[in-house]
Amino acid sequence: MRSRTPKVLHELCGIPMVLWPVRAALAAGAGQVVVVDAPERALEGMLPEGVRLAVQPHSDGTGGAVVAGIAELDSDAADAPVVVLSGDVPLVSADTIAELVHAHEASGAGATMASTVLEDPTGYGRVVRDEHGAVESVVETKTDGDATPEQLEIREVNTGIYVFSAHALREVLPRLSADNAQGELYLPQALDLIRVDGGTVAAHAIADERLVLGVNDRAALAQVRALAQEAIHARHMAAGVTIVDPRATVIDVDVQIGRDTTIEPFTTIRGATRIGEGCVVRHSYLIDSVLENGATVGPFAYLRPGSVLREGAKAGTFVEIKNSNIGAGAKIPHLSYIGDADVGEGANLGASTITANYDGQRKHRTTIGRRVRSSVHVSFVAPVTVGDEAYTGAGSVIHEDVPPGALGIARARQTNKEGYAERRARALAPKDAS
Repeated sequence: MRSRTPKVLHELCGIPMVLWPVRAALAAGAGQVVVVDAPERALEGMLPEGVRLAVQPHSDGTGGAVVAGIAELDSDAADAPVVVLSGDVPLVSADTIAELVHAHEASGAGATMASTVLEDPTGYGRVVRDEHGAVESVVETKTDGDATPEQLEIREVNTGIYVFSAHALREVLPRLSADNAQGELYLPQALDLIRVDGGTVAAHAIADERLVLGVNDRAALAQVRALAQEAIHARHMAAGVTIVDPRATVIDVDVQIGRDTTIEPFTTIRGATRIGEGCVVRHSYLIDSVLENGATVGPFAYLRPGSVLREGAKAGTFVEIKNSNIGAGAKIPHLSYIGDADVGEGANLGASTITANYDGQRKHRTTIGRRVRSSVHVSFVAPVTVGDEAYTGAGSVIHEDVPPGALGIARARQTNKEGYAERRARALAPKDAS
């Protein structure tokens, strides 16, 4: 990845890549989920409640990772099948995991691996079959010398997803060898050892290769992100959301959108944003915000974390909102910044309304009451309160509270200087050299 960030912590549609297979395992009904991490414990604090973190003391390969992980399993799960997923194979679905476990239990095998056929299998371990079609071995291809030229021509690959009989897996793990070009413990060797012990190894082919694509670089991450985004869009559209141009729309996996909402092109919706029914979002950027039913945003609006638009509220053209509660039916039509504010229902804030919320040390809140009408180019210097049904004059800098129903004006009185243009012209005219 050429990155200081561990590969599985690279973001994929709003969450770290590793959380995709973790969530799939939980949705598939896994009784226990263990995630294996390096000694730096970069994943600590990022996992869902109930998911355990195991530490692999040394970077000694996939086999060493499973040794660390299986040690964290409870003894009362000794007879349950053990599913091994990869943190860099994020699109595996709960249905695929359940299907693989079912195939494993039906076959009675000691181990079942998930395979698929790729047009370009570069970087994947190749599945070698015998003359009867049974799985003979899995050959790694990480470095020169791991596989022969003939094996490199094989397009059926190991996806890194397995189901093991817990007993069989525990028997063979201590016998894994690092006798390979990489000097690592390769988990596929466990399949060979299970066969040596008289067990059988099955392979379950995954027809949709997209579900088992691995991420080894940023180009692959972009490919997987496009597939994940396509699935997210399809889920929302199937639920009654109009996405005018999915190719020009970014929506994170945890975003919720109600039916009959329209998302217009060049919109990005990030984090855990929740959008109600009948909303319209036009060419805007939303992060961790809430839109209640009938709210409208944009075009070219920016809703930062903590922004809440109540029912029927509007954030219009070139409006930025941060950590603010905009009341039902309130309108901020254009060219405004509203930060750390509470705006009452039915308020209408004119163009270029600004809340000056920061005094250089602390953030302060602005409270704007119900049905307030602010004229254009008004700044509210927090902390300040504007009462219900109050007005403010254009160009005002409001730094004191405005009582309900009052008109607040805070600006210098205009002065006109007669004859100014003529005097200025004379002053700037060239002096007579004589």
